[in-house]
Amino acid sequence: MSSHTTPDGPADGPATRQRRRLIRELLLVAGLFAVYKAGRMLSTDRTDEAFRNARRIWDAERTLHLPGEGAIQRLLLHGAGSGGAGDALVHTANTYYAAVHFPATAIFLIWLYLRRPGHYLWARRVLAVLTGAALALHLAFPLAPPRMLDAAHLVDTGLVYGPSVYRAAPAADTMANQFAAMPSLHFGWALMLALGMIAATRSRWRVLWLLHPLLTLLVVVGTANHYWLDAIVATVLLGAALLVVPRPRVRTGSLPVVRHLPRPRSAAGAAGAAGAAQDASPEVAEAGPEAVGVGR
Repeated sequence: MSSHTTPDGPADGPATRQRRRLIRELLLVAGLFAVYKAGRMLSTDRTDEAFRNARRIWDAERTLHLPGEGAIQRLLLHGAGSGGAGDALVHTANTYYAAVHFPATAIFLIWLYLRRPGHYLWARRVLAVLTGAALALHLAFPLAPPRMLDAAHLVDTGLVYGPSVYRAAPAADTMANQFAAMPSLHFGWALMLALGMIAATRSRWRVLWLLHPLLTLLVVVGTANHYWLDAIVATVLLGAALLVVPRPRVRTGSLPVVRHLPRPRSAAGAAGAAGAAQDASPEVAEAGPEAVGVGR
């Protein structure tokens, strides 16, 4: 008579391991975001330095002959203030700036996690490197956005037309660091989303994902929340992150897909084919399988 012991609980199956991995990833992403938010707040009281840097960036853009941010804002504010389509356009831009940035990135990562795990790890690491580099630059180079710079003569569209994610007084804003304009993570994350979707999909229309960072660029500049150089620096940092983080591996030696299978033969047809093979000439028999197409 033999005896055996019953395990105390069910063994860890694929579903259990998947849940643990999902929880671990959620905690990791949330932790990175919390560190980033806490780190950004370290430069909120460096007002004088932030405005000095803003004047330097403004002068540097004029020296480089970059287009003025005001040109984009004038297009955005065309017809605003009189109601109707003009107000709707600037309100839509402010809403896009306030509401699309984080949800779009989260949906992007969730989709990759569920459908392209290898690309998910790559994208998450690239975003982590990009965000870490951006945080270091925020701390080293506090920068007031163009909406605060008198020399720019720009309108704070969020404050005037709404909705706004910032308070009127930067010192009283406990939720965001308004002196973290350089680089623009709005643009950097949007560009990584587009590049990640282009790399992870095979649609002939996947290049249209680049419309997201393009629209984001026009929004962050038109609402006077960022300079052109903020987006340029974000692009440089993203390029460096892409060079540091290895690309996901893609299998290249997969078997070809069989699109047309031969129809099954009847018993009489199979017997006839066998007899014909026996009556075949010795030359055909000695030619090997290549002569009759076997293995092709």
